[in-house]
Amino acid sequence: MSAPGDQELRALLADLESDRCERKQAWTKEVADKARQAICAFANDLPHHGVPGVLVIGVRDDGRPAGLEVTDQLLLSLADIKTDGKIVPPPSISVEKRHLDGAEIAVVTVEPADAPPVRYDGRIWIRIGPRRGIATAQDERILNEKRRFRDAHAEAWPVPSSTLADLSRLVFEQEYLPQAVAPDILAANERTYEQRLASCGMVVSADEPTPTVLGHLVLGISPRTWIPGHSIQFLRLQGTTLADPVIDETEIDGTLATVLRRLDEKLKAHLSTSVAFAATDREVRQSPYPLVALQQLIRNAVMHRTYEATNAPVRVYWFTDRIEILSPGGPYGCVTRENFGRPGWTDYRNPQLASAFKTLGYAQRFGAGIDLARRALKDNGNPAPVFEVDDNFVLVTVGVRP
Repeated sequence: MSAPGDQELRALLADLESDRCERKQAWTKEVADKARQAICAFANDLPHHGVPGVLVIGVRDDGRPAGLEVTDQLLLSLADIKTDGKIVPPPSISVEKRHLDGAEIAVVTVEPADAPPVRYDGRIWIRIGPRRGIATAQDERILNEKRRFRDAHAEAWPVPSSTLADLSRLVFEQEYLPQAVAPDILAANERTYEQRLASCGMVVSADEPTPTVLGHLVLGISPRTWIPGHSIQFLRLQGTTLADPVIDETEIDGTLATVLRRLDEKLKAHLSTSVAFAATDREVRQSPYPLVALQQLIRNAVMHRTYEATNAPVRVYWFTDRIEILSPGGPYGCVTRENFGRPGWTDYRNPQLASAFKTLGYAQRFGAGIDLARRALKDNGNPAPVFEVDDNFVLVTVGVRP
């Protein structure tokens, strides 16, 4: 991502506010809400500039510096906008402290999204010139068409030969849509079923309502008929190798919500607890693995896996001394073997699938899963997870609590 140079930034600030630049004098709770609206609008890039939009904190309406002190806390608050889960799909932004004409300013650079429309709190924000507002049905159609021609993500590919009859309208309208779209937008009731599906990335477009990979993953009546790799292979063994006796073997499939729910049930069923007694004769129960750590690592494996050129499932192999979680597909985007798992290094092979995780309540923040898992394992007395990162897979091994 390329932030504007000083000369370009001065030109943007000297001009009237536009669909490429918004400025704020200070950082308050009210400004934070407006800033998220602006970032959402820049990501949607309705005018189709194809270049980043810029949010500048610390300048007056006329573009002159306001004398704001740009602290580390301010920069962290701005960077948090990418991962706090309020804007979906997660925007691609960079945050930096700049010095312009002897004054400090904070600059947020926002790349146009590859998978519009982008929503903030269930609303699609757009910007044309200095006007920022909520997208109309026609605006949504334009954004959907942009996704159709620009999106390279496998989750947005059409699934040939499948039709709307292969998606569950009941699940979409009663379960998914009310959580994905703000109530006032739904109440407007000016969008057809096909338009709403397209707006959520479930079909290619309202005019060509062929279900996408995402549509089958989230709403499919029989997802594996069309997406053979969409499952979790769960295997529990009595021993430390694959040659040892099998205790439980299950292929977990269905819609995304069904897979994640059944996975949680399977994990809870196998997390037997050991019982000890403290000096006070109080019963103490300690699990060999913390549930939240396994949930986060397996959900990460499902969210970030690849659906290109593979029909492999996510694999969860539970041995007596460890659990191995294998996700098809190596690191993606700015994430490499070297920085994998480090805080702040996050990218999305499947941004719309990540949005579905958030909509369904299986992700509260973006990019925090590995950190949450590490913390839970440490608190439970387990060794730290070990990651093996290859071009074609990511394997995480979780050791049992001693």
